[in-house]
Amino acid sequence: MAILPIVEVPDPRLRLVSKPVETVDDAVRQLVSDMIETMYDAHGIGLAAIQVGVDQRILVIDLQEEEDEEGKPVKNPKAYINPEVLSVSEELSTYNEGCLSIPEQYAEVKRPAACRVKWLDEKGEAHEEELDGLLATCMQHEIDHLNGVLFIDHVSRLKRDMLMRKLNKIRKG
Repeated sequence: MAILPIVEVPDPRLRLVSKPVETVDDAVRQLVSDMIETMYDAHGIGLAAIQVGVDQRILVIDLQEEEDEEGKPVKNPKAYINPEVLSVSEELSTYNEGCLSIPEQYAEVKRPAACRVKWLDEKGEAHEEELDGLLATCMQHEIDHLNGVLFIDHVSRLKRDMLMRKLNKIRKG
């Protein structure tokens, strides 16, 4: 396992539409393993392959909502290969989203509250499930990455410009 460098805005790779995975093999499983380690190292709950510079339709998520008896988050990472949203609810929910590729910046984003998604797991087995709550939000956020879309694309231009100015100010120190 390795911690991979995270691609940050304005890197043009973040605007690429990622390619489908043809075969779930050891190379894909190694990438998934590295992505999970990278996500934990960066204190994230989701990571798309393009965020580590790989334009394949792979993402990993671990909301870490459950805690053990010592109050530490229980790790339960899941890989989603070639994920696809089949349908979304009419009901919307708002979540204060952030992104490892846009460090320390957050904005309220409205998305469908639930979505039906299909994907392959690390064994190449197909799954289909109805997701809601934070998992639905995170899944839609990460699939957006696979399509070259960032969470800041869902907010007003004024808000987006403000977030980018704040990020540039932080980078300059």
